[in-house]
Amino acid sequence: MSHDARAHGEVRFAEHLRAIYPSIVQVKVFENRRVSQARGEILRFFRDTGKRITLPRADAAETTASAPNVILYGHSWGAAAVVSLARKLQQDGVPVLLTIQIDSIAPPGANDGIIPPNVARAANFFQPRGLLHGRAEIRAADSERTQILGNFRFDYDKSPVSCHGYPWWNRVFTRSHMEIECDPKVWSDIEALIRAELQSQASAEAAGASAPSATSFPR
Repeated sequence: MSHDARAHGEVRFAEHLRAIYPSIVQVKVFENRRVSQARGEILRFFRDTGKRITLPRADAAETTASAPNVILYGHSWGAAAVVSLARKLQQDGVPVLLTIQIDSIAPPGANDGIIPPNVARAANFFQPRGLLHGRAEIRAADSERTQILGNFRFDYDKSPVSCHGYPWWNRVFTRSHMEIECDPKVWSDIEALIRAELQSQASAEAAGASAPSATSFPR
């Protein structure tokens, strides 16, 4: 899907973050195939010590007071791209504050279930039904460096969610996979996780650390 397709929850949520945190969060949305581009953007921000950003995904390694914090989130193949990008950022020595996977589905040859140790905290939202359904569990490569906040199960079999603007084939063939992407409860829970990180970072910033930045991968 396109990085600016407003029918999808990731894009609308990015707009929401920009609106409610205009002065402390910089949000970028990338297609799931644009991992290298997202990596380049993040590294550019890290080189620019005058910038402050908040992106989904984080590393538990030490960081300087001038370095931005990263939060990463995505749905479907975009959720798997979150883990892939976090691993690449580990190679760059970049810490990730938080990763959020929504009904994560890994392309062939990819591993979206093991969270690399440069991520401080990680959360997984999934639903178990339909032709496409997400990974039910993620775990830390190093539990001393990464905290798994939870593997949160949603089920739309008896409580469907109305989704507007999605193609007919999503409604017919991948209904539950679509519903978790447009479920207001899922995005409310995700916002609560990000808000908690921002509040924590605000306290840290008062002590000399930097504010965070957010990156999204749609399906």
